[in-house]
Amino acid sequence: MRKEWFGAVIALAVVAMVSYVWLAPPAREPAPAVTLPTLEGESAALSDYRGGPVMVVFWATTCTTCIAEMPDLVALHQKLADRGLSILGVAMAYDPPDQVRALVERRALPYEIVLDNEGAIARAFDNVRVTPTTVLIDPAGQIVWQRIGHLDFDAVESQIRGMLDEAQAS
Repeated sequence: MRKEWFGAVIALAVVAMVSYVWLAPPAREPAPAVTLPTLEGESAALSDYRGGPVMVVFWATTCTTCIAEMPDLVALHQKLADRGLSILGVAMAYDPPDQVRALVERRALPYEIVLDNEGAIARAFDNVRVTPTTVLIDPAGQIVWQRIGHLDFDAVESQIRGMLDEAQAS
């Protein structure tokens, strides 16, 4: 009887370990340590934004999808910036700063705009080449996901609200 019990416990432990490995959420990678030169000529480290979720949006002035999602980004910023969300719009290296500045003014973008003049930020984020590419970083500085193309902003907002609620509760 003891041998059967011992065998059942061992089998249960093996099943539990295999299930944990199989079903555990994937480990998140830390966001790269990059310097962010802003459109205003200032500079910040990405790590300065820890403590709240961060959306890093790689975009270009000639990207129609990027332009089309800007109202959604503005709305998301207006809804959640006060609660701790930071949105960083990273202009691609091939975009002339004057062209970026003109579009930002024309669109009245309220979130931080970063100039990736040398392409170092794009390279640090898995060599981004396609716009829009959006990266969501959790409050601890871990990459949650990286996506190419137009986003489902309702789903993104819901996910960010969950992060904000979780951060506020702890």
